[in-house]
Amino acid sequence: MRRFSAVKTILGLMAGLALAFLLVPLVLVVAVSFSPSVIFDLPSRGLSLRWYEAVGTLASFWRALRVSIEIAAVATASAVILGTMAAFAVHFGRFRGAAGVQAFVMSPLMLPGIVKGIALLQASRMFGLSDAFLLLAVGHTVLAIPLVARTLLASLASFDPSIIDAARTLGYSYASALARIVVPNLLPGIFTGGVFAFLASFDNYSVSLFVASVRARPLPIQMIQYLEEGADPTVAAICTILIVATAILLLLADRAVGLRRIAAG
Repeated sequence: MRRFSAVKTILGLMAGLALAFLLVPLVLVVAVSFSPSVIFDLPSRGLSLRWYEAVGTLASFWRALRVSIEIAAVATASAVILGTMAAFAVHFGRFRGAAGVQAFVMSPLMLPGIVKGIALLQASRMFGLSDAFLLLAVGHTVLAIPLVARTLLASLASFDPSIIDAARTLGYSYASALARIVVPNLLPGIFTGGVFAFLASFDNYSVSLFVASVRARPLPIQMIQYLEEGADPTVAAICTILIVATAILLLLADRAVGLRRIAAG
């Protein structure tokens, strides 16, 4: 019993250290965003909102924010449609190779971002595509599809398939039962998958780095360029705003479906 308690204590300490390792950088970024100093200075000598006010004066950041939102919206809509279809096919389809299809859909999650970025760049050259916005939308959609499919598969795991049979006895076709019975019941899961897809697209850097252009430059690329030219805590203020927005979206997703159930799906 004592050995079990010791192991439990050690595991708890390791989990606490891992959590601190992940959260401390975020805390430091938030602290720097309220610093009155023009450099990344900690501990700060006071509190100031000057860098949040400076965000409104940077036209390049607002353009990049608009590009990121537009790309994320297109990628999310495409990923929700394709990811939902893939999840339905894997869960309801009775065909050989369903496990292989699921592995193929989830495969983008297993590859490093730089590999996916280089692959997208090579594919664009092979097919003669030069529209940066289109390439970004396609690349982000590929990244987002497995997130939507995984979320939907987690929701479908607790779905009672007998409801479809009951609907069919009332005269619904199989397709109508899926559209009018299954989809409305899975709207929280679809919403959560869309949230994850939007965040994955909006925050993506590794793929965007290879295909972004001057006219289609997402916010993460613009932030990196700003840091290279001359860093000040304005970037920390932008990061803090993004952290708060992300936390709010994740709380909505947790209320809709539950992050634990998604992680276990």
